[in-house]
Amino acid sequence: MEIHQYQVVVVNLDPTIGSKIKKTGPCVIISPDEMNHNLSTVVIAPLTSTKRNYPTRAKISLKDKESRVALDQIRTVDKQHIVSILSMLKVKEIVEIKSIINRTYVE
Repeated sequence: MEIHQYQVVVVNLDPTIGSKIKKTGPCVIISPDEMNHNLSTVVIAPLTSTKRNYPTRAKISLKDKESRVALDQIRTVDKQHIVSILSMLKVKEIVEIKSIINRTYVE
């Protein structure tokens, strides 16, 4: 399975501890393709259907439903946790994710 940045994939997030999202569900690949193609791990951000307007959550559309990318819950997982590939994000969604990551982690 070839993994690319900004794909939406289904990931088994168990086991986790505390308040992290801990189920099998959709996530966005955040790590760049150079890492994705050369390491056994990927950096992901889980999706949530909770519609709270946190500044660290990016809106996306998945299967005609609104979801939020939880950029406050970015983590690294082994590629073996990826169950399947669902789709690729739209350019507008990628721009919003990059903006939130920049504001949250870079500035």
